[in-house]
Amino acid sequence: MANIQTVDVEIAGGRFRMTTDSGATRLKELASRLDRRVDDLGDKARRSGTPAQLLAATALSLLEELEELRAEQEAWRAKADEALTESIARLDAKLADDFRSRPPSAS
Repeated sequence: MANIQTVDVEIAGGRFRMTTDSGATRLKELASRLDRRVDDLGDKARRSGTPAQLLAATALSLLEELEELRAEQEAWRAKADEALTESIARLDAKLADDFRSRPPSAS
């Protein structure tokens, strides 16, 4: 059974009561990281935006980064698949050459 905890965190100047089953420490770490990302928006945004606006802007920024990372991951996956396919083809060709150049076995 999961251990549900209630944790108070502060993000973007707002206080939020949240529940977690992954531990209060982990949730507080994540909230702190998110708050630092909100700080990255700058002092002007922090002074003029509501916590909801700041969180929305930060969420959109994080989603954009996630999409970029997923595209990078997909490009690397495609490159790895291509390299693997080429390696298998070279191994198959080498094995076929070795088989054809083998002297016949004496039966």
